[in-house]
Amino acid sequence: MTKKIILTFVFVLISQFFYAQSAFDKYDGQDDVTSVIVNKKMFDIMSKVKVDPSDKETQQYMSLIKKLDNLKVFTTSNPKVEADMKLSADKYIKSASLEELMRINDSGKNVKIYVKSSANDTKIKELFMFIDGAKNEETVLLSLTGNFDLNEISVLTDKMQLPGGSDLKKASKSKK
Repeated sequence: MTKKIILTFVFVLISQFFYAQSAFDKYDGQDDVTSVIVNKKMFDIMSKVKVDPSDKETQQYMSLIKKLDNLKVFTTSNPKVEADMKLSADKYIKSASLEELMRINDSGKNVKIYVKSSANDTKIKELFMFIDGAKNEETVLLSLTGNFDLNEISVLTDKMQLPGGSDLKKASKSKK
């Protein structure tokens, strides 16, 4: 009897872990969703590229890439998918115990940025951003995992030209 309880408990924990890892994978491959997914293997490959030692900005970028595990970005203009993304994002924020870093409301565009921090306040395990697009703008859902410093985000947004990059820059500057 005790073994069954333990096995059930372990199964629940494992399924919760996998749910958190793939909470947004349902958007990958949908017709009305543009998705960009970069995994640890790609970050590892990118970090091995030789760069000019005098190019400090690129050196910073390469240093950050080594610390990243996963990047998922999903964008859409479809109202039904936008509504579903918002529900999924709200549910994920609660279940993943993310802390709100900042919120921006600009001409109907709502940007919410959350983090999961480590013991050191500026070390981030996950950065999660949801942009509820205004009338002619896309809704964006972004999840970045690894073990990186929030102050390094502006380098990432400049080099990768991420959707919502200007909002992420504001977040990294406000946390310094």
